[in-house]
Amino acid sequence: MESEDDFDMHDANESGEDDFYSGRDDDAGAMATYDDSDADDADYEFIDNDSDDSVDYVSHSHQQNYTILSEVDIRQRQEDDITRISTVLSISKVEAGILLRYYSWNVSKVHDEWFADEEKVRRSVGLLEKPVVPFPDGEMICGICFETYPYDLLRAAACGHPFCNSCWSGYISTAISDGPGCLMLRCPDPSCVAAVGQDMISALASDEDQEKYSRYFIRSYVEDNRKTKWCPAPGCDYAVDFIFGSGNYDVTCRCSYSFCWNCTEEAHRPVDCDTVAKWILKNSAESENMNWILANSKPCPKCKRPIEKNHGCMHMTCTPPCRFEFCWLCLGAWSEHGEVTGGYYACNRYETAKKEGTFDEEEKRREMAKLSVEKYTHYYERWATNQSSRQKALADLQQMQSVHLEKLSETQCQPESQLKFITEAWLQIIECRRVLKWTYAYGYYLPENEHAKRHFFEYLQGEAESGLERLHQCAEKELQVYLNAEEQLKDFNEFRSKLAGLTSVTRNFFENLVRALENGLSDVNSRGACSRMGSSKSLGSGSSRGRTGKGKGSTPRSSGSNRNIDDSGH
Repeated sequence: MESEDDFDMHDANESGEDDFYSGRDDDAGAMATYDDSDADDADYEFIDNDSDDSVDYVSHSHQQNYTILSEVDIRQRQEDDITRISTVLSISKVEAGILLRYYSWNVSKVHDEWFADEEKVRRSVGLLEKPVVPFPDGEMICGICFETYPYDLLRAAACGHPFCNSCWSGYISTAISDGPGCLMLRCPDPSCVAAVGQDMISALASDEDQEKYSRYFIRSYVEDNRKTKWCPAPGCDYAVDFIFGSGNYDVTCRCSYSFCWNCTEEAHRPVDCDTVAKWILKNSAESENMNWILANSKPCPKCKRPIEKNHGCMHMTCTPPCRFEFCWLCLGAWSEHGEVTGGYYACNRYETAKKEGTFDEEEKRREMAKLSVEKYTHYYERWATNQSSRQKALADLQQMQSVHLEKLSETQCQPESQLKFITEAWLQIIECRRVLKWTYAYGYYLPENEHAKRHFFEYLQGEAESGLERLHQCAEKELQVYLNAEEQLKDFNEFRSKLAGLTSVTRNFFENLVRALENGLSDVNSRGACSRMGSSKSLGSGSSRGRTGKGKGSTPRSSGSNRNIDDSGH
């Protein structure tokens, strides 16, 4: 692995995707024209992967701030670093490997520490210059099994402590079975700190243990290094070498899985890692279940089992074996109720107690829980729906590339290289669905009291979502006319201009949204930002019609089956 000093050397050499929103100055009004040469600016390829949410698309035209490493690449980098240290410090490659592992494969740190105090480094790492005890020329007793062996059946590390081959093999095998700690193996003598090098492993370990040791050795190069990480996709063996300083942590592995290098969750720009961690924890937390129970149920006055009521009269009967009959409003025994107390659909006792303040605290808690559940449901449903829409768009793009483009090329007499505007539109849809999904997590944690920021956020989100819906409609529905056509249609070039223009406009909308959220909505200057909004759209409304599922201002209610019965049979 390169030293810290070598970081800048890679910037000019790395190639690939840097940023979906790289600040390109696209004209927002580019609806009317489309330059066919633009289609050749980027070479996209679809990569199939079986893991959930792991299919993505790779553009090879932008500079990237990371390098994808295969096992061959990792081994080569390891060998290069070991050779460099061995040459500069005039030590063996085995000793260079031990040094690099000790200092987490940081070449610069090895240099600094070695030339600052070589003796201290040797003592710490276990690289002894001369043996502690002389290796015997004749017979010697093994220090582990206490059997006598001739010198040719004994081995020792740099310290000279002799042990028989059989005991060495058992010692090494046990250490390898215990895990990656075997990479820092020391002499079996309790008082000795001499390091056991890879040459001893190769000479004394079984083939199976050597294979395990080799895997640990490879993994240590990635896992011990602060600027490399494994791709978190299931079954992927690629690693990512990251170059710090760009501010963008989104990376796309060769397996096509996109993730955040900083937190290793799925790519979530423009939302920060802390917000994503809180959102994921909330989605899996039991607290939301308890809030729902508190907001939508009441405990049976007798057995305390929670009961949900979704419609019907106020006469409730608990499930067997309890079967206690009570009033839903005041939770009093139904035997004390009748026409005098308000009948089946009202309760005078409850209304009187409420006026007197008896039920105020309990009702406040229930109302707060209900509002909390409704707010979470509102944001979660839109988050999940955009995720589903993104998955559908991924499948549509795969089918487009594998089936439809070839047919469209024949019927419209266009080479496939001139149809890349369709692929680019779908790529934009997929990326925008991902961004839009995470804006709902951002909105959930946006403080309610910051009204200017909230209105500005809702405006930007609504504009971006409206643009995305227009693009998705054009790419999905309007394109279908040309896919179903049996002959060339004269207005295909007009459709090309429209779809390319919508792609550009939608990209601009989302660039503005991403930029604003990454800046913490700092563009809000009280009257300034709000005056630009004009007709601000409400948060959940966006334009989630059709694909994101919910109409304006709707807050879906949880639908649960009535788990108990009342007089109406509900």
